[in-house]
Amino acid sequence: MNQFDPAELNRLYKPAKNSSGEDNGQVTIIGGSNLFHGAPLLSLKVASKIVDMVFFSSPEPSVGRTAEQIKSRLLSFIWAPWTDLEAYIKKSDAVLIGPGFMRFGSEKTLEDKREHFGHEEGKKSREITESLLKKFPNKKWVIDAGSLQTMDPNWIPKNAILTPNQKEFEILFGKTEPMEAARKYDCIIVLKGPTTMVCSPEKCVEISNGNAGLTKGGTGDVQAGLAIGLLAKNEPFLVACASSYLTKAAADELFKKAGTNYNADDLANTVPVVFSAKVA
Repeated sequence: MNQFDPAELNRLYKPAKNSSGEDNGQVTIIGGSNLFHGAPLLSLKVASKIVDMVFFSSPEPSVGRTAEQIKSRLLSFIWAPWTDLEAYIKKSDAVLIGPGFMRFGSEKTLEDKREHFGHEEGKKSREITESLLKKFPNKKWVIDAGSLQTMDPNWIPKNAILTPNQKEFEILFGKTEPMEAARKYDCIIVLKGPTTMVCSPEKCVEISNGNAGLTKGGTGDVQAGLAIGLLAKNEPFLVACASSYLTKAAADELFKKAGTNYNADDLANTVPVVFSAKVA
């Protein structure tokens, strides 16, 4: 299998010097729960460095209160009330759904996917994901985390980017090979791991940089935030590869200073710097 060529990063969209407001993309991020407040905020932090505006909404009121507190330190997003969400999706170039969504009410392991749907939180994640994916099938989507763990594959919009780890992939697709799943559902799959595999219906590439610090909670949310920021102005397969490579490259920069002793906040701060250094 071919390795991702970092020279491909130079094909990413670059804002023009004479850009004006909204020229460089707007995205919506949907996520969060009473258990996972921080996940969508990590995505938001990274995406806000890439595009002109990020709209953020959550069905969980406590996440909204946290977001309002964060606005005192991070001003470059708009908190979108849940009742107004669809209007913000319509004006966005791309949408991220799933970071921080719950699949069940506790952290116990549930082997049978059907068990997720009997719990109130898992059922809510599933219903929201189904409703929005079906209502806006022509939007550019990144689907992550709790949405991946509760949805049906038949809901996947064409050319959507899915960012599962191995367990999430198996919950959604079973024992299917990544490229077979990408072909069947006409999407882009980023199967995360020590070596990440990115597959479209036509091809797969491997991305093998990075280190074991990326096993920490929240690092996937950082990658999802980078992906949605890039997707506003770039084609999906390039975005899927670039967001994985750059996240891993940022992890490698942190490793030089602290080994694996870094966290998702460190990664979110480092990704934009590495992005700037590697994209001509």
